[in-house]
Formats: sequence, structure tokens, C-alpha cells
Amino acid sequence: MKQDPILKLQKISKKYSRQGIPAVKEVSLSLPQGHLLSLLGPSGCGKTTLLRLIAGFEQPLQGEITIAGTVVANTGFYLPPEKRDVGMVFQDYALFPHLNVGKNIAFGLKQNRSLSGTEIKKQVQAALDLVGLDGLENRYPHELSGGQQQRVALARALAPRPNLVLLDEPLSNLDVQVRLRLRTELRDILKAAGIAAVFVTHDQEEALSISDSVAVMQQGSIEQHETPEQVYLSPASRFVAEFVTQGNFLPASRNGKGWETEIGTFALDASQVSDAVGGDSGELMIRQEDMSLTPDESSEIVILDREFLGREHRYRLQLPSGMQLKVRTHQTPPLVPKTAVKLTIEEGMLQLFSSGSTLNRERLTAIH
Repeated sequence: MKQDPILKLQKISKKYSRQGIPAVKEVSLSLPQGHLLSLLGPSGCGKTTLLRLIAGFEQPLQGEITIAGTVVANTGFYLPPEKRDVGMVFQDYALFPHLNVGKNIAFGLKQNRSLSGTEIKKQVQAALDLVGLDGLENRYPHELSGGQQQRVALARALAPRPNLVLLDEPLSNLDVQVRLRLRTELRDILKAAGIAAVFVTHDQEEALSISDSVAVMQQGSIEQHETPEQVYLSPASRFVAEFVTQGNFLPASRNGKGWETEIGTFALDASQVSDAVGGDSGELMIRQEDMSLTPDESSEIVILDREFLGREHRYRLQLPSGMQLKVRTHQTPPLVPKTAVKLTIEEGMLQLFSSGSTLNRERLTAIH
């Protein structure tokens, strides 16, 4: 028997002024029990506003929000946040500095008058065990690391055993190593609890690694909502391709042999050409990892510089036209700048989109 979704949004819209552009525009999606969804997109795309609408901190202009089978908001009805059975984890932890870990976790439970003191202690201990903080219940927030504080915030959200947990960029204040470790722990904790979660982030690697599905947002709308693999390997739009894969884009025109670009002509099958492509021109997307380099003195493609990323190198190449490509590769030995190179491309991974960027490139560079 198919379970009803724990969260269902039907054509949710939100404006902050009557004449303004919608912050969220007719968003519909559903989330199964125990499922982790990431809302991914650049700053200002509407992902945090959508999270606040689900939480009850904002009211929708139109549409309907259902949580665990109960309508919590529509055009004629609004249920306040404290009655939605939703846990919230904030970017800045939002812990009470004058309360120890145990009391921070118990704070929300004490609002439930049906719970006895013994039951509250049991639920606090269960939450501590779940997030790996057993034995730290008497410490205060200032005595904990950033990663431990975020686990306390998660334990506080999980302790009441809500239907849904909402996380607003919960890892963005942590340093890189802690962030990498904690995102794995976060997924393990939520899966162990069996609680569905909506996770807001602008970091595509984070979204792809932690989620069962990813909803990529732009200008208040969802461009694509599928599994991480589908979003990365089969982006539904030029925007998703550029934001998620950080691929290279080359002008392409159709000729008798295929799609001609500055670096060669490629025969693409129908699955590699976006439905939005019209006529005989478009832009060919080549992911950075789908190219390899071979020194070739006769080539007009030259390495401008090389970055060492630990497990691989990233090369910046200049084409005869002056356009630049980025290539990530594990090949050894590394090649030096000013080397002329020949490109070998995995043609089965190429995709063609309609011309014109939908994401400001300087903004994209700043985000990533």
C-alpha cells in the first residue's frame, strides 16, 4: 500500500508586495516519509522563503501546504508554526547560552504538558544518543565546538519526534573539514530517526551528497526536482546545467555531420539535445571531468594555468578564439602552463542547450 507523502505543496506562491516579483511562484512538490530533500539554488532564488512557508513563519499568497495529511495553510487557513509538528534547525544554531545541553534539548518538550518529567528525560537521552552527544548533557554551548553545537540544535529539533525537520543552511558556519564530516553524520542521524527533512543549501556538492532528491530553484520556481544523479547527469535546463555541474559551454551550430564547435564537430543523439533548442544553433555543455589532455605541439589550445585540488588538477585552457575551458583530471604527470594540448572528450556525456546564460557568471563564481 502506497504511503501518503509527509509533505505536499500545491502551487504555493508568495509575494512581499502586491506589485513585486514573486519570491516563490506556483511551487508544487511532495516528500515521502523518511526522505531527504535539498532545496538548492543561488542566493535570492526563493529556497529559504519556501522553507519558511513550510515552517509557518510566512503565509502563502495562494496554494496549499499539507503536512502528515493535515492542511496547515491555504488561501483561507493558516496554522501557526508551533502547531505544525515540525522541527527547525537554523544556520546560527539558536541555542540558549544560559542553558546546558540537556536543558536546551528539553526546552521544547517542556511546552508539551502531556509529557511527565520522566518522559522528558527519556526523550532527551534518546536524542543525545541519536546525535552522539551522550555524556555532554551538562555542558554549556560555549564549551562545545561548532559541530557539537549544531548536533545539539539537531537533537533539540528531533527530541519531540516531529513529522518533519527543516534545516536552513545548517552547515554554512562550519569550517570545511567539520562541514564534510557533519553532513554525512547529519544524513545518518536523520535516516536512523526515520524522519523526513527539507535541507536548504546553495552548495551543490552538499545537496548532491546528502539528499534523496534535489529541487533546483531559480527566481522562485523549481527548475528540476529529481534524484541527485538525474539532476547532475541529465539537467533539465541551461540554468540547472550551469549551476549544478559548473560545466563549460561552447557555441555550436548544426551542419551535415552534427554540431560544430571550435573544438570539433559532435554527432549528438536526441537524448543529448534539450527540447528548448530551436533551429540550428545552441550551446554545447562539456563537464570539466569529461575531458582529458594530451601534449600536442601542433594544437592551438594552450594551458593557461593549473590548480592542484588534492586528488586531481584543474586546468584552465585558452582556445584560439580567446574562450576558456576548465578541465578536471587525475592524469599524471601534471602538465605545465603554456603547454599546447589536444582534447579528448567523452562524447556520450555531451549535452546541447539553447543559447544564452541564465545565471550571471560572476555570481556563479562567487557562489562556488
